[in-house]
Amino acid sequence: MKFAAIDIGSNAARLQISSVLDNEGQMSFKRVEYVRFALRLGHDVFTNGEISPESEVRIFKLLHSYKLLMELHEVRDYAICATSAMREAANSGPIVTRIQKILDMKINIIEGNREAELINDVVVKSLHPQKNYLHIDVGGGSTELNIYQNHQKIASKSFKIGSVRLLEGKEKEGDWDKMKRWIATQMEEIKGPITAVGTGGNINKLYNLSDNADDSKTIGFVELNRIADYVASFSYEDRVHKLRLNTDRADVIVPAASIYLSAMKEAGCQEIFVPDLGLKDGIIQLLYDRYLRKLKVES
Repeated sequence: MKFAAIDIGSNAARLQISSVLDNEGQMSFKRVEYVRFALRLGHDVFTNGEISPESEVRIFKLLHSYKLLMELHEVRDYAICATSAMREAANSGPIVTRIQKILDMKINIIEGNREAELINDVVVKSLHPQKNYLHIDVGGGSTELNIYQNHQKIASKSFKIGSVRLLEGKEKEGDWDKMKRWIATQMEEIKGPITAVGTGGNINKLYNLSDNADDSKTIGFVELNRIADYVASFSYEDRVHKLRLNTDRADVIVPAASIYLSAMKEAGCQEIFVPDLGLKDGIIQLLYDRYLRKLKVES
């Protein structure tokens, strides 16, 4: 049995297909297909306020190809979630309507808080129940922050600071200060040390570039800062050809690193845990839970 998630972000659109594994009653998911394509919707929206006709054609072509791939995998159920760029695009409504009419594929444009909830549903399972955590999810257009204490989320906030938005110079004056003030206020309520949790493609890549990448999935603040400076020392072309970064990753990875580091510094986090989970995993968990509820009703 397979489920699929499509995440349409400000930088890229991802398709993940996962199969459900049952090991003596212990359910888990195994990724069987993953495709990522750089749509760069944030470039349109954060500059002009809407999605260009050319980008709409690319969305249509990409979703059509994803639909065919899901049919080949005989996916039981799927969901499409679009985040920051489509949230802010003035013409996202008509685009969603046209795509649903032609492809029979529904795009759900979700708010930042809902995006954070879906990610948290899978991230929380990997956290130690008696530790404090600052979860930092950096996307192309926004950053979602969540505070965990004793395995419970006690605060959550979405900020319009993202890797593509910073690259385009489209963040608003004061946004950085708002994020820092929010973190500082939350830290007043936290007793004891706090560990950062990083999700998003850029933190995964930064972790893989570090010298101490191992099974702990943890990287220290100093090492993350060193890696960010190391990547920043290369030109865009050298990041692609020498560091072997994807062309749409090479330019946003440094702005993304600055967001993780800024949040960690404000919270006093000495290290960041990188579980390699994201919105697509949360969507698949949601679909599986919905499947189980339907089975229960039918029985």
